[in-house]
Amino acid sequence: MRNPTTTTLGYALFATRWLQAPLYFGLVAAQGVYVYKFFKELWTLILMCVSGHATETYVMLAVLKLVDVVMIANLLIMVIVGGYETFVSRIGLQGHRDQPEWLSHVNSNVLKVKLATAIVGISSVHLLQMFVDVHHTSRHALLWGTVIHMAFIASAAILAYMSGPMAAHGDRGHAERPQAGHGSTTPPQAEQDHGDQRHGKPEQQAPAVTPAVPRQAAPDADAEARIRAARFPARKLLEDFDQQHPRGFDRETVARLGKADFVAARRNAVLVGPPGTGKTHLAIGLGVRACQAGHRVLFATAAEWAARLSDARAAGRLDAELAALDEYPLLIVDEVGYTPFDAATAGLFFRLVAHRYERASLIVTSDRPFGRWDEVFGTSSPAMVDRLAHHADVVRLDGDSYRTRRATSAWAD
Repeated sequence: MRNPTTTTLGYALFATRWLQAPLYFGLVAAQGVYVYKFFKELWTLILMCVSGHATETYVMLAVLKLVDVVMIANLLIMVIVGGYETFVSRIGLQGHRDQPEWLSHVNSNVLKVKLATAIVGISSVHLLQMFVDVHHTSRHALLWGTVIHMAFIASAAILAYMSGPMAAHGDRGHAERPQAGHGSTTPPQAEQDHGDQRHGKPEQQAPAVTPAVPRQAAPDADAEARIRAARFPARKLLEDFDQQHPRGFDRETVARLGKADFVAARRNAVLVGPPGTGKTHLAIGLGVRACQAGHRVLFATAAEWAARLSDARAAGRLDAELAALDEYPLLIVDEVGYTPFDAATAGLFFRLVAHRYERASLIVTSDRPFGRWDEVFGTSSPAMVDRLAHHADVVRLDGDSYRTRRATSAWAD
């Protein structure tokens, strides 16, 4: 039971993040100053060229100044938008055609790396200006300009290293050991076999001819914490999905979903196909990508969601439970259709889908198409499908079960 005083104090302290909002509006004003400076420098350059007083060196220096101003302005907009969304509040750009690609996975670590690389670029332009105008620059200024530039490069390289390979090393270490907190004592090989049987991973994965999704950058420590908190039954990555096993599935849609933009846009994803075709693997892989993009995710099977919602209803806190789940931009409901539900439980699933409609995202895996969901949810099915499918990407997987193939192979041996 939480202490109400402690909870209130925590909320109050968290609300102080809004003190940063004026800082970002101040950066907006600074961006306006740079816009004014850009056009002032451009107008001066035009006048000098028209009057015939512009030398080649002058033109080069003037263009470098314009490039410098643009680079700083780009850095400002990245800090303004990304920083405001990271530290103050999310900006409702969902569905906007001009939403920047980096916004869906921006965080403080990403901002630091981008800031460091932008500073290196700006420093490069300044140093180039000094060398172009070398006749009017002292050797002392050139020396210190070069030293400072090299210091920027070294610091950016160190920061990039700490955010990249070290995180990748931690990711590999985490993948090699069972997740803490689950009380698992299964040997690694037995755990792998169990994961293969449940999620349809083949004994030998054929190399993919056409990768469905590009590789994602290694997650940082915060992303690792989100992945552990998501309660995935196993670590499954999109890169490890055997694309050759399903006889057919929409690779382009999976690749687009792999960018995790659908979570920011509050869209859904539905994976439909026979048992053993890799639906759970893809759902977990998309969930991992969402965690890496900065979103909180929660995974459970349909039976587990039914038990959780039923317990909340029995305790008289169903509305509070649905509101608490709003803290997770993405919920994954696995194995819909494996067990039919009574009318009361089907009504709970409808409440869940209706509550998250156009508010947050769902990933659902099922062994049957929407037209047969009445076999699982009864009369609640049409209204539920209507809300779930309205803003959804549906991926159909066709093929034989990995488990059947393994059983057949074992019998043949």
